[in-house]
Amino acid sequence: MLAFYGAEQRRVRTEAKMSQAQLAKLVFCTPSLLCKIEAAQRVPSQDLAEQCDAVLDTGGHFARLWPLVIKYAYPAWFRPFVELEEQASAIQSFETRLIPGLLQTEGYAQAVLAGARPDKIEELVAARLNRQRILSRDDPPRLWVIIDENALRRNLGGPSVMRAQLARLLEAAEVPRIVVQVVPADVVVHPSHYPFWTLSFNEGPDVLYVDGFYQGQLRAEPEALGEAHRAYDLLRAAALSPDASIDMIATIMKGLSR
Repeated sequence: MLAFYGAEQRRVRTEAKMSQAQLAKLVFCTPSLLCKIEAAQRVPSQDLAEQCDAVLDTGGHFARLWPLVIKYAYPAWFRPFVELEEQASAIQSFETRLIPGLLQTEGYAQAVLAGARPDKIEELVAARLNRQRILSRDDPPRLWVIIDENALRRNLGGPSVMRAQLARLLEAAEVPRIVVQVVPADVVVHPSHYPFWTLSFNEGPDVLYVDGFYQGQLRAEPEALGEAHRAYDLLRAAALSPDASIDMIATIMKGLSR
């Protein structure tokens, strides 16, 4: 897909009788970046795709291709999960260390991903934010998020980044199809409860995704799903109510220094 996008950019640019340097000047980027995109060595940003559409008068061609291309910014092992996430009618998430990716702000995602010191952080941030489009579509999935209190207090990116992130959580909690709960730090949960997600669909069985040190894994065995649903029920019971969770998030947010 990345090679196809690059070939399309080269084809349309050539038909417009425009050099890479000329196009780069008009879309406010470097010729070397356009060269790497056309060689399938870099993933384009959404802004760049839209600017190319405007300059080359493509009728939105590159903007329509971009959501497909951005998937290739994900690690290969994570792409199947993203594809299933897009199809899910209901998502349940439990996080111990971080705010779930579907509810992360750009600044928070930048801080999280920067910790691993990746080569292409801008592309990874764009890919993570692109996943959130499922929450604003006409038929968004139901989302239930349970977060350990320690994740809310982990000051990633500084106070201003965390204030914006906690504000995003409060905003999400007001959406009828989204439930946010917090497990207080003094509540002991089973040590085997690594971060995990369950995805449910209008047709077909549920899928379980379990996070891991090197990479996550997808599971579909009935036994694994049964254990995951039971664990989630226990976490819901141990967590604060949605209203009490909102109060805790707001309190932590107010406590951040300005």
